[in-house]
Amino acid sequence: MEDYSFSMFPSETFLDVTIYQYGWEQCTPLHSFGPFVRNHYLFHYILSGSGRLLPDLPGAEGGACYRLGAGQGFLLTPGRINTYSADKTNPWKYVWVEFDGLRVPEYLEKAGLSADQPIFNTRSISTGERVRDELMYMATHPAEAPLHLIGHLYLFLDALIQASETRREDRPGHVRDFYIHEAVHYIEQNFYRELSVEELADICKLNRSYFSKVFKEVTDCTPQEFIIRYRLTKAADMMKLTNDPIGEIAAKCGYQNQLHFSRAFKKRYGVPPREWRAQNRMPARR
Repeated sequence: MEDYSFSMFPSETFLDVTIYQYGWEQCTPLHSFGPFVRNHYLFHYILSGSGRLLPDLPGAEGGACYRLGAGQGFLLTPGRINTYSADKTNPWKYVWVEFDGLRVPEYLEKAGLSADQPIFNTRSISTGERVRDELMYMATHPAEAPLHLIGHLYLFLDALIQASETRREDRPGHVRDFYIHEAVHYIEQNFYRELSVEELADICKLNRSYFSKVFKEVTDCTPQEFIIRYRLTKAADMMKLTNDPIGEIAAKCGYQNQLHFSRAFKKRYGVPPREWRAQNRMPARR
């Protein structure tokens, strides 16, 4: 009988949230991963056994060490070095999902999880079971349609927020959030042309400084950072799913200068556009 399951998600055409990989594993004693830097978010829920998480390089001054067991979870965040290993006598079994997207930082903030607070503890047994069940569903149903699995990723994120002991209670600010959602919608409709913070603030009828402040509070990035990330995500989708030349894709995503596009893309994805396309190309849709 196999002691692990691993699946790759077949589509990355979802921008708000998307899945990259998912599965479960019964680890052997002292089995470890890392030190390693992730490109996306990775969440583990411990089903049984125990182990430990080192959020920094082993032996690094001030590095924390978390000892974790069944019913707990831990979040790995992009760009941070982590090492985690199973216990010697009671190695853990866990279920996991690697995910990312434009709205993911917002949802994780609501759950109170971050690079500095990576440990998930549940408020109650029943709410923790919801997190476990949604992860196990994805891990054991890899043949389901992408939209179906994305639906369960949303259900997992909702369960994570509701169950988390570090959950952040909603604060008054519905009008503020409405303005920022309007700005995001405007970006989605106009990302292909030059956009300024002043234009976005004007659309929302807000002062530029105040708009920038609340935009960062809601989305966890500046307006310009959000625009760049959205453009590059759209460009990656086009490179994966079409035969359009890279220069043409750059122009469609608001980059008239292909060199500027290549630099921005490499900074975001770690490799030049042409190399990324060769690694991630899918058959063009007809």
